[in-house]
Order: sequence, then C-alpha cells, then structure tokens
Amino acid sequence: MTATVRRAGGFAAVGLLSLSVPSVASATRPALATVLGPAPFVVVAVLALYVVDEGPIFELFARPGDRRDGRLYGLAGFALAAAGLALLALRFGLPMPVFVGSVLLLSWGNLGGHAVRAVRDEPILATAGFVVVGSVAGAAGQFAATLVPPGTSLAWPLVVFLATSGALLAALLRVVLFERDDPLVMVSVGLLLWLFFDLQVVVSATGVAVALTVTVVLGVVSYVLETASLPGMLTGVLLGLLTIVLGGTGWFVVLMTFFGVGGLAAKFRYGEKQERGIAEENEGARGSGNVLANSLAGLAAVLGAAASPTMTALPRVLFLFAFAGSVAAATSDTLSSEIGGVFDGPRLITTFERVEPGTDGAVTWQGELAGVAGAALIAAVTFAVFEPVAPVGAGVVFAAGLLGMTVDSLLGATVEGRLLENEGVNFAATLAGALAAGAFALAANAASLTP
Repeated sequence: MTATVRRAGGFAAVGLLSLSVPSVASATRPALATVLGPAPFVVVAVLALYVVDEGPIFELFARPGDRRDGRLYGLAGFALAAAGLALLALRFGLPMPVFVGSVLLLSWGNLGGHAVRAVRDEPILATAGFVVVGSVAGAAGQFAATLVPPGTSLAWPLVVFLATSGALLAALLRVVLFERDDPLVMVSVGLLLWLFFDLQVVVSATGVAVALTVTVVLGVVSYVLETASLPGMLTGVLLGLLTIVLGGTGWFVVLMTFFGVGGLAAKFRYGEKQERGIAEENEGARGSGNVLANSLAGLAAVLGAAASPTMTALPRVLFLFAFAGSVAAATSDTLSSEIGGVFDGPRLITTFERVEPGTDGAVTWQGELAGVAGAALIAAVTFAVFEPVAPVGAGVVFAAGLLGMTVDSLLGATVEGRLLENEGVNFAATLAGALAAGAFALAANAASLTP
C-alpha cells in the first residue's frame, strides 16, 4: 500500500465522523447540537494545526507542504469544511442525508481513486474509481442518516441520483481545479445536492438506470474518439445526467445533438485549422470550459424547469424554449466557427473589411450557412421530440440560434480579448439565444406556440 493510499484511507476514516452528527441532532436540544455536532471535526482541525507536528499520525496525513511547515493544513481544511456543512445541517436546513453523503462521497471517493491509481496510473481509470466508490459511499451515507430517528424517508433512485451527481461534480472540480482542494469540492457538492434535494425531483428506478447507462457510455465514447478531454467528458456526463433526470429524454436528445455535431465539426479539416492557428487544443477534444460555456445557460433552463411551478411562478414551457434556444445558439455558433474558419476571405462582421482567418468576429459566407444549418437542425429536433412545440415554436428556436451566433460574432469583434475571453463570449451568445426564445415563448399567445 502506497503512502498516498494510506493517507486517503486516513481521510476516509475522518470522514466517518459525519455519521455521529445525525445522532447528536436527534439526542440533544438544537442549541446544544449546534455546538456538539461539528465538535469532532473542529477537534481534528485544532489537532492538525497546533498539536500533531510529528510522529506516525503526522506522517500519515502529511502532504509535501505540510511537512515543510510542520502543520497538517490539508487535514485541517477538510475537517473545517465538514464542520461548516454540519453547521448548515444543524442550523440552516441542509438535509442531514446530504451532509453525511457529501462528506463520505468525497473522502471515500478519494480513497477509491488513489487505490485504482496505485494499480494502474491512468487518469480516466482513477477518475472512474473516484466516481464509483464515491457514489457508493455517498449513497450509503444518505441511507445511514435516515436510520437515526426521526429520519427522512428517501427513495433509493433519488439517493443514487444525488450520490452520482455529487461524485461526478466532485471528480470534475478535482480535475479542473486542484485535486487537493477538498474543502472547496466538499462544500460545492453539498450545496448542489441541497438544491437537488429541495427541488423534490421524482426519479424512477428505470429513469436513473437509463440516464446513468446512456450518459456514461456516450461520455466514454467521446473520450475514446477524442472529441472531449477528460474534464470535457466529465462535464458532458454530468450535464447529460442532469438533463435526462431533471428535464427528460427529449431535452437530452437536443443536448446530445449539439455535443455530437459540435464534436464532429471540431474535427472537420483539423489539419488546416492547425495551420491557420484556429484549431481547438488537444486535437479538437473539447475541455470543460468550452462545454460549460456552451451549456451553462441550458443547464440553468433545465433547473428552472425542474423548479417549475412549485418553486417559481413561471411555466415549464418557458424554460423549454429557453433551453432549446441556448442549444440552437451553441450549435449555430460552433458550426459557423469550426466550418467557416477553413475558408478564405473572412470579413469582420462590424465593418465587412477583409481580415486574416481566425480573427475574432470574422465571418465567411460558408460559415454563416453552416450556422444556419446548425440552428435549423436544433429547431427540427426540438419540433420532433417535443409534442408541445408547433412549427411557430420551431421557428422561434431557429431565430434564437441565429441571434446567438450573431451575438457571438459581434462580441468577438468588439470585446473579445479585452473584456471577455472566448468562453465568456460563448456563454453570452448562448444566454442571448436562451433569453430570446424564452421571451418569445412568454410574450406570444400560447395557442400559436402549442397545439
């Protein structure tokens, strides 16, 4: 057993302290529970910072920086994050199963990932170990929290959805940020799962099984075909899972149309794009920043639909059109830039003067036609998979896609590189498409948009 695996095992053991918090909450008055519940983690943090500075315990938990300063900063940060979540659970309504599940998910997921890496040092396998073990530990933690009276009754499909979503988010944050940022990852997972818990999502056993199978298979295929990097693959799997469960199959089909077409477009005449200096990095494999920039507005629409009408006064159809509009904008812009970039004679969209290929805000007629085709594709798919979407509604989605593509070009010509980077411009374009389609859906007569 390597030192890294032993250290991960030590953190996993500390994570088990979270199991004591539900018992404290049920056995003592709220005011006293607020003090006693986080106390074990606070004690661990104090010991890590001020008492344990040498010996076998120190060597078990110490990271390179800890040895230099003689303080177990990593352990202290982990313990304080867990204490903070415990306080949220005891005083501010964070569901106890979410608290226990989040702590165990991260701590035991770490152990699973490092154990796999010790056998075979492949990033995707280590990530799979983290997600699988973290999901199992997160689900077990949720169920364990419900065993303490009065307990919260949880359906196991919901438990699996929460645990898997949390594990995917944790794995993504560890890859994108820093693998050792346990406090930030733990708090982020806890807050996200709190949101999902309060949405009161109804998840069937078949639904969650299909969602997991389809998204994981497509994610692995995208990674193997090099249309997505490891962070991009994790982002896509997480977004796909949330879209299926919170939105539905039709929402997922629309999103996957963008991912599939966008991934292929990035590979289109890739060698020429490299020569022109406009190719995506990593052989066209899209990273998490690119995926999130193009999908964040759509994900917000999915969450809004899940919260409608119980948590918002807005109709679900509004979020449906916002989602489709954002995806149409992302697809239109992606095809326009990936295909138009290989043709000569681009012109700046603001002045129509000829510029070098790859110039921000430059367009070609071939790229514009590709963008029109992309918007039309998403409009057609939306019309095909959603019964409430009439031809007029498909036209709204198409128009929103073209608007988003145009906004991307205008921002590229005016503010990209100064006020916004490429990801920021992409997000603004998809947000414009979402807002436009949502506004049309809200303002138009319902009879003209739905049969």
